[in-house]
Amino acid sequence: MKIKAAVVEKVGDPFVIKDDIDLHEVGPTDVQVHMVASGICHSDEAIRKGDASLGYPVILGHEGAGIVEKVGSEVQNLKPGDHVVMAFYADGLCDKCLSGIPTQCRHYADYNLSGVRFDGEDQFQENGKHISDMFNQSSFTTTTVTNQRNCVKVDDDVDLRKVGPLGCGYITGSGTVFNTLKPRPGQTIAVFGTGAVGLAAMMAGKISGCTKVIAVDIVPSRLELAKELGATDAINSKQEDPVAKIKELTGGYGVDYAVDTTGVSAVMKSGIDALAQGGTLAAIAVTPNNLEFSTWNDLCTNDRKVIGVNMGDAIPQIDIPRLIAFNKLGMFDFEKTEKFYDFEDINQADADSVSGKTIKPVLIIDKDYEPSK
Repeated sequence: MKIKAAVVEKVGDPFVIKDDIDLHEVGPTDVQVHMVASGICHSDEAIRKGDASLGYPVILGHEGAGIVEKVGSEVQNLKPGDHVVMAFYADGLCDKCLSGIPTQCRHYADYNLSGVRFDGEDQFQENGKHISDMFNQSSFTTTTVTNQRNCVKVDDDVDLRKVGPLGCGYITGSGTVFNTLKPRPGQTIAVFGTGAVGLAAMMAGKISGCTKVIAVDIVPSRLELAKELGATDAINSKQEDPVAKIKELTGGYGVDYAVDTTGVSAVMKSGIDALAQGGTLAAIAVTPNNLEFSTWNDLCTNDRKVIGVNMGDAIPQIDIPRLIAFNKLGMFDFEKTEKFYDFEDINQADADSVSGKTIKPVLIIDKDYEPSK
């Protein structure tokens, strides 16, 4: 079938919306989804500008939400009319998946970052020519075909315009705290960078019972939002030394945990320096930058750790409903980071994300969609 999609023709090109894209038919374990909305993530921009590549031309987008239109013959847990949020694909069969860590799926790269379907076929074509896909999803489309394992069913009363980013940005930030760092009540955490991922991590720190939840950024409006969402303290690192201030706020010790979402080398190093003895830095940004440190002075003598975390070590079918439940309780107000854009304004939305004007742009693909009351 023919669909409309936003295509990046080559490295650094803007998005071009085309209406002549051929979509792969629904296979036995596939689900065809009518797209309602999709978040824009910094990973989309990283691929668009060439920091990473799936091959070009490419259709990006991996924070999609929509309504199931058709299911394959072997699909068991979804039916037409179901509302879904889409996340990454994991096979569910390898030792990592069976151990409960699908973000470490042995075939993660093959399924999500190869530019083709898991069976090696093209997900999209134009005039018979290959177009790469992303995360076995490519949500910058009016309709897509994905796998049942990409999909998380949500209640019909959940506003699909808001929840797409739960599939990546929000589970990455919150999952890093809930699933990986696992702070105990009374411990302390600092989050460097208050974009969508950082604010999600910060809110998770608050929910976990951290007595100090410290937000670090250089944008005053974001720091104000961080305090509104539960930060106990906010530090403008343009105006004061964040490491010195964090130690002042923690009795001279530093924090038990730090999360870096910036990918800036100097900021990541500050994250290490701000740790208490035995502390852990989670570096989770998609970045080409390096982190340099002294193994002896920065890590060993203070028993500190630096770890990387992919997608918040999340199990989307568990983590996404959990975040929606927290949201309904007023504990995870992720929608305060979002701004809606028409699908046709995708380049403006992406530019506003890059500049920091908008924390989490969300493309409204189906403008006729109305959430249930």
